[in-house]
Amino acid sequence: MIAASDALRFGPHLDVAVGTSAAAIAGVALENQDNFLLIDAHGRAAFLRDQQAQRQDVDGWREGHVRLAVLDGMGGHGRGREAAEAVVAGLLAMTPCHTLAELSDRLDALHAALQRDFAGDDDAARRPGTTLTLLECPLGQAPLLYHIGDSRLYEITAEHALPLTVDHVPATAFAMAGVLGEQEWWQQVHGEHRSQIAQAFILGNAFAQPSMLSDPLFELTPLNLPAWLGHLRDRRALTLRTGAVYLLATDGFWACAAPQRWIGRWPQLLARGASAGAMATLLFDAMRSAPPAGLHLDNLTAIVVRPLAGDETYA
Repeated sequence: MIAASDALRFGPHLDVAVGTSAAAIAGVALENQDNFLLIDAHGRAAFLRDQQAQRQDVDGWREGHVRLAVLDGMGGHGRGREAAEAVVAGLLAMTPCHTLAELSDRLDALHAALQRDFAGDDDAARRPGTTLTLLECPLGQAPLLYHIGDSRLYEITAEHALPLTVDHVPATAFAMAGVLGEQEWWQQVHGEHRSQIAQAFILGNAFAQPSMLSDPLFELTPLNLPAWLGHLRDRRALTLRTGAVYLLATDGFWACAAPQRWIGRWPQLLARGASAGAMATLLFDAMRSAPPAGLHLDNLTAIVVRPLAGDETYA
C-alpha cells in the first residue's frame, strides 16, 4: 500500500489519510489505474503520477480550504491511468470553489476540455474515462460533493456502512426508466459485482440516450432519479457528523461475490483504529489477510476522513 498523507495537515477539524494499491494480492502485476488527490489546508498536495506518490505545493491556495478526490481510470477502454492523471492535473490547477454552482461549472468545463485533448479517435466509445468522487471543503462551510462514475462515498458508524452516492451504472439507468424497482436495483448494484458503467469523466454518459454515448456529463438529481434515490443527488452539500467516518473509495474494495457481507464488516473493522491513518491501514490489511470471497483483481484506493469535534460545520 502507498500511503501519502503523513505530512499533510487538514486543519483542526479533519483527520484524513489515503492509501492505494495495484491489487489486494501481493505480487500480482497490475497497472494501478486508480488515482487520488489530497490538497491540505496549507495548499500541499499528494497524488500519483506514473503510479508513484508525488508531492506538490499549490500556488495561491486559500488557507484552510481542503480538496479530496478518488479516481478510477477505466482500463477496459485503454489509457485509464492517463485519463485519471489528466483529471488530477486539472484539479491541481483549479482554484478553490465555494459554491456548488462554481464547482460544477469548473468540473464540467474540465470534462469538456479533456474530451478535446483525448479526441484522437472518432469512436466516442473508445475514449478513455475515469470516475471522480470529490469533496470540496471550503473553510467554515459544509463540504461539497461532486460525483461521477461508480466509485463511492460511504458514511461508517458503529451501526452501518451507508453509501452516500449512486453508482452510474446500467442498473441505475433502468431504475430511472422505471424498469427496476428498489430491491432489484439494490441487489444488482450492492448485492453483486458487475463491471459495466454508464457514465465516466472524459468518456461521457449513456443516461441521456441509452442507445449511444453522449459527450456531456449527466447530473443525477431528484428530477430524474426514482424517489427512493433522490436524496443522493450527485452534487450537493454534505453534513459530516462527528463520531462517523467517511470513506471515498474505488470499486476494487467491493468487487467480490457478496459485497454487502464484506462491507457489513467495516464498522467493526474500522472501530479498531484510533486515527484515519490507522483505519486506512486496517482496511488494506484486511483486504490482504482476509479478503472477501470471490474477490476480483482490481486496483484499490481509499481516502478515510474522520471529522473531529469543535466545529458545527462537521457536526
